[in-house]
Amino acid sequence: MNANAPKHPEGTSPESQEVIDRRLGIDRREMAAPSATNLERRRGPGRRLTDFVKSAEEGEMNKEQFLFLLAIDAFKRVNHKTFPTWTDVLEIIRKLGYRKTMSMELQLGPRANDWTEKPDAPAGVHKPADKREE
Repeated sequence: MNANAPKHPEGTSPESQEVIDRRLGIDRREMAAPSATNLERRRGPGRRLTDFVKSAEEGEMNKEQFLFLLAIDAFKRVNHKTFPTWTDVLEIIRKLGYRKTMSMELQLGPRANDWTEKPDAPAGVHKPADKREE
């Protein structure tokens, strides 16, 4: 037996392992089920970027995108963070004035409970001030 030969668990052989050869022309992207979340951004035939995304990728941001970029940059400078967490990003979004006033357009499955709030709802990202008894 060759010492360099690959070892397989008892009862299996290299032929029993399922391996798809890329040279066969099978595209793994076609094997996967399409995304049902409404978040798919991969491009392909008949799929184009929205003007919202295309302009930003080409360096032409609208007012909303630019304000968000400034807010993220300010947060990173003030807090000495290179990479804000997702909670930080949500805090910034809430402080910019965004509120969940409409039902979502995404299909995130049964675990995602949707809700709405009033447009003038507080951001809710600050801890209440400590009341010291004097």
